[in-house]
Amino acid sequence: MKTLSYFHYVWCFTSFVVAYPGMGDTMEHVRRSAKAARADSKQLIGDLKTLKDAQLTAIGKDIKAIILDQKTAISTVIDAGAPAGTPDSAACKADLCCVWKWISYDMTARFNGTSGRCTKFARGAVRLGFHDAAVWSNTTSYGGADGSILLTDEISRADNSGLATIADQMKQWYTKYNKYGVSMADLIQMGANIATVVCPLGPRIRSFVGRKDNAKAGPTGLLPGVNDSADKLIKLFQAKTIDPHDLVALVGAHTTSQQHFVDTARDGDPQDSTPGVWDVAFYGETVSTTPPRVFKFASDLALSKDSRAKSEWQAFIGGQAHWNEDYAKAYTRLSLLGVNNINDLKECTKVLPPPRTSFVNQDQKILDLWLQGQYDQLNSMVDDAIMLTGLTST
Repeated sequence: MKTLSYFHYVWCFTSFVVAYPGMGDTMEHVRRSAKAARADSKQLIGDLKTLKDAQLTAIGKDIKAIILDQKTAISTVIDAGAPAGTPDSAACKADLCCVWKWISYDMTARFNGTSGRCTKFARGAVRLGFHDAAVWSNTTSYGGADGSILLTDEISRADNSGLATIADQMKQWYTKYNKYGVSMADLIQMGANIATVVCPLGPRIRSFVGRKDNAKAGPTGLLPGVNDSADKLIKLFQAKTIDPHDLVALVGAHTTSQQHFVDTARDGDPQDSTPGVWDVAFYGETVSTTPPRVFKFASDLALSKDSRAKSEWQAFIGGQAHWNEDYAKAYTRLSLLGVNNINDLKECTKVLPPPRTSFVNQDQKILDLWLQGQYDQLNSMVDDAIMLTGLTST
């Protein structure tokens, strides 16, 4: 009912604005002013803090514009052709992005479930990208998107429980492709972006490579907890140059997930009713009544109610394009924390698969029953709907 009430409110408010000439222009001006104020408050990161515009490469200028909220982080540039050759070939070695095309093939196959939803590997890849990059703050001299989560014992920390499966897979890809100059830091962040667009409705985020690996474990105590207060979360991310608006956009990644360790008695419970789909159901369902199996993190509930985050949380309800745009910008910033050679990065977005702009759950009747607490043995149904062939809801 809260979601319906909110949309009813928006409809009434919009009608009110239209009824009074000039008010629409005024409100649009307010929105533009608020957006401009946010852009002005954005902080530069890495080497972009010290380089003058005249020193920036074309990629450096683009990244600067993205993190200052002046340019979209979503790309429609797609390379639909085959790679120039195998990774060992001279033709492939002559093209920086050729090896990444092969990596994209491997990742896409692993991330796309028979259900059409993205798999546990995709969901893990997004979380792994977060956990490598977010171990950084403006008070530390190291950490960030440097691959250390898999190059050190960092992965064994309690913060990283549940990442073992994707960690093993990522290490296999690293062993396969590192000899071609692929860094673990880039592999992790490219994995997060490929996973995001493989998930139905997910954005196709501009993807850059050239990060340097670090064999030193990142600082501790810099990742959020599922029971954190809104104030703790906001302060934690502000120290990462991420404002409350972008924090709200980032936590929306919970829309694809299933929890396994927060409450082991509810192993496999999703964070909204459309697990494995990159939609905005998470925002509306966090603040409304949901099916029994939907598991809401205390930190998400707290953030959704906080005055610094509530308006944007509500704005994402029903705003798929809005969320995708904001998430892409916010994640671009996150994926470059601790990276001090941003100006030297290269772009390989073209190797990402096309976005999936629509999705129909072929097994929706069974999914609905599962969400109500039935078919407990089918927790993997999010990945493998083919196992449900022949089942009916009656």
